Amino acid sequence: MDPTHRGPEEYGRDNGGFGEGAGRRRPARDQLTPEPGQPTPQARVVRLIAGDYLLTVNPIDGSEVELCPPGEQPGPPARRTATGRADRERATAPPVPPGPPAPQLPLLERAQERERLVRLLSRGRSVRLTGPAGSGRTALLDAVAADCADLAPDGVVRLSGYKRSATDLLYGLFEAVHDAPLHRPDRDRLLERVRSIGAVVLLDDLEFGGAALEELLDATPECAFLFATVPDVAAPTTDSHLEEVFLAGLGRSTAVDLLERAVERPLTDEEANWAGDLWFESEGLPLRFVQAAALLRQRDLLRTDPEAYGEYGGRDGLPADAPFGHDQAVDGVHIPLPSLGEGAAPAALLASRLSGPARDTLRFAVALGGEVPHQAHLPALIGDTHADAALGELAGCGLLSPAGSRYRLAAGVVTQLEAAGYGEDATERARTAAQHYAWWAGHPSVTPERVTAEGDAVIAAMAQLVPGDGAGQTSVAVLLARSATPAFAAGLHWGAWEKALRIGQEAARIAGEVAEEAYFHHELGVLALLAGNPDRARAELETSISMRGALADKSGAVAGRRALALVADRSGGPLPIVLTPPGDELPVSRAEEPATPPAGTRPSMTQTLPRPYEGATAVISRQSAPKAAGGARGGRFGLLAGARRNLVATAAGVLLTGVLGTVVGLGLTSGDDDVQGNQDVTTEQSQSQDGGEDELPADGPADGSTSADPASSGSPATPGPSGSEITPSGSGTPSTDPTEPSGTPSSDTSSGSRPPSHRPTTSPTTTKSPKPTKTSSPTASPTETESPSPTDTATEPEPSSPDTSDSASGPSSSSSSASADSGPAIA
Repeated sequence: MDPTHRGPEEYGRDNGGFGEGAGRRRPARDQLTPEPGQPTPQARVVRLIAGDYLLTVNPIDGSEVELCPPGEQPGPPARRTATGRADRERATAPPVPPGPPAPQLPLLERAQERERLVRLLSRGRSVRLTGPAGSGRTALLDAVAADCADLAPDGVVRLSGYKRSATDLLYGLFEAVHDAPLHRPDRDRLLERVRSIGAVVLLDDLEFGGAALEELLDATPECAFLFATVPDVAAPTTDSHLEEVFLAGLGRSTAVDLLERAVERPLTDEEANWAGDLWFESEGLPLRFVQAAALLRQRDLLRTDPEAYGEYGGRDGLPADAPFGHDQAVDGVHIPLPSLGEGAAPAALLASRLSGPARDTLRFAVALGGEVPHQAHLPALIGDTHADAALGELAGCGLLSPAGSRYRLAAGVVTQLEAAGYGEDATERARTAAQHYAWWAGHPSVTPERVTAEGDAVIAAMAQLVPGDGAGQTSVAVLLARSATPAFAAGLHWGAWEKALRIGQEAARIAGEVAEEAYFHHELGVLALLAGNPDRARAELETSISMRGALADKSGAVAGRRALALVADRSGGPLPIVLTPPGDELPVSRAEEPATPPAGTRPSMTQTLPRPYEGATAVISRQSAPKAAGGARGGRFGLLAGARRNLVATAAGVLLTGVLGTVVGLGLTSGDDDVQGNQDVTTEQSQSQDGGEDELPADGPADGSTSADPASSGSPATPGPSGSEITPSGSGTPSTDPTEPSGTPSSDTSSGSRPPSHRPTTSPTTTKSPKPTKTSSPTASPTETESPSPTDTATEPEPSSPDTSDSASGPSSSSSSASADSGPAIA
């Protein structure tokens, strides 16, 4: 069988029919789509310990934080062995570029600096190595690491300070020495752990100095540091004990020797003179001679094979005899050397002779601010299955520089490529990279460690789109931040977590995506709580809860209120007052919590507060604090007691207002009768009633029916203002004589008694009249009451009709009036 054209039986098929049988499909190299019949991965939820808290990274509703339950707090982390440190160093090293291996260049003219650095580190001294970009600092650190492998008990630790703060470096040192998965100690425990670390720490690309550098040194007294940085970085403090070593460029002869070793052949006289001019122009930086060697190798390839770049290089589609730019003629025998300017800034010329995928990779790197995507992402970004080989081309030309576990463009390359037009479509390419990273980072099969390793490129893609002028740019940044931030949190890369959250929050604000902005505020509040900043946490969480309340996101608001209650409990500050939408309830207590609060605690209470939008309530979280001395309560309980007193005072005021209103209303309804009774009759006289037929008695039938016969209507006699009975019209009581002068007292005034009057009644609910002083006749019916005789009652000039308000107020109003006006008139 031809090995190039293999038969179907070699692919697992049972017969010779192509496409038939139970063949098994070969899995992809980086398979993200599950096989048919396999379960789809669910959302990635990670639980980790951060100090005293248990953090649950939930990419749906937001992270939840609570105090770590007893028994789940991890013990002291174990130290890595020498084998474990070696495995970790290999895992965190930059990947080997595909393609033929590049020539291994020796470390020339650095022996003196190398010996001095090793001598100082062996004495436990920390050193600051300063040199311009491209001076070979990383290569010198590699050599020093090999010489110091056995100096310290914890070995040699390699860290990258590229876009890292002092806190990030402390956590990186802790993780390099200790094996503590899913555990991030708080600040105090971190300082306790790193204080006992004894290692030689080689820190490349340091970006800070001054007080932050002194903080790093003070936290690690048992470590010897070698900081590699550029002169632009801030210097240490004046009282620092750092040793300073400056790294200059190479000499002329050494630079020419390096160029010959990189080209792997002797130089001609013309090339040697060109190298001497380049040394003067580039100040002897080794990086420039590595790139110049790449130019000479390309020139040699063109001299031997003018069509070498015709198939894969930058001359695709051009005839072999076409001029190669910059007035270089290809004659098959002689290719002019690059100009001195091209040799000093060779990035554009080198890129023009690379393959199409390599040039597209450079365009993506320029769009991402110099960050080169991992070689596994290049096929998807460029659309070429062989695009991962572009990384080897760029590394062979000296256009890449290692940065931690990744690569970035070498010093000065971004500026040179932008001048050559490689940044014209930077925004569009950044958007393409952001969309790809959003899909990739959010896929459940991608581990947080892989997303963390690509964190710089992810953040650069977001930063390029915010603020964006194009349509949908900020929405893409929001999507990427929403997908990547849970992975950063779970991967314990909290520096990138905070950066991504802030960029995402700004992008969501610009795009008007309130729900996503509330999510980012919630995550920022949780991060601030874990970092020990309760004031920032309270502000972020209150903002998130108010936004989610406006959106009626109950699950998100509940998660925010739980975190806010924890902030108030841990900070010991005033009780939080949070505006929440109507219908939201506080989370129910857990099964282990008691049904009633213990002594010295106050339960949570909800009170209504005025707010611009209706239906909002203020939720005050439950607090626990002992009672202050002398029975006084201070702090947050003082606020709670004051709120309760205000509530009681408000309720009492409302009740008093209602009572006063009722009394005033009753007084107004009975005012007319009181005035007439005081002016026209004495306290023993009864007011006359008008015999109008249209008026109804006070206690009329409930069904609204009326009756002309008072006996059948069942209307009771109500007491008058002075204790006398007021009989409704038509009740059979004789009216006053209009001929008798007004104001004449009755003959029975001195005795204070009145003759009985007979009123038939049939209703069992009649009102009992005041007890008379005279007894009724023996022949009266037991159900009848007594009324005054016409001879014993003073008459008025004109009969007055009863006030309609009295009949409308019913028995209660009449009773109130009688009780208010009666008194000394009744003996």
